[in-house]
Amino acid sequence: MWGKRKGVENLQKRSLGLAGEEFAAKVVTEARLRVLVRNYRCPKGEIDLIAQDEDKIVFIEVRGRSSGLRGWGEESVTGSKQRRLRAVASHYLLAQGYRDYPPLRFDVLALRWKDGETVPEVKWLKGVF
Repeated sequence: MWGKRKGVENLQKRSLGLAGEEFAAKVVTEARLRVLVRNYRCPKGEIDLIAQDEDKIVFIEVRGRSSGLRGWGEESVTGSKQRRLRAVASHYLLAQGYRDYPPLRFDVLALRWKDGETVPEVKWLKGVF
């Protein structure tokens, strides 16, 4: 029985993650940023959204939580995660053929899904690392 329950929890977590990434892309677009890539993956790791804000390339990590029991999403972007995101950003820029880095920004878009609500609370931390 425990194995089945764990599978349900994983499915719910993935579903919440997909809904969060979809909602985050909408938030970013409504803020007049142009989404360049969603779910960019490379040998260095993965980043949820890459967008353009005027002349800046913005790398956005989306973190969704339905409970603060183990901390909120913005608290989960540790130093090691930040280093991985920088490495992913470098890979992306090199793969796109940039000779010189354009202005960059790293954001965390934290979503808090409260019980019974279909729209999460949004906390967008810009330029956090």
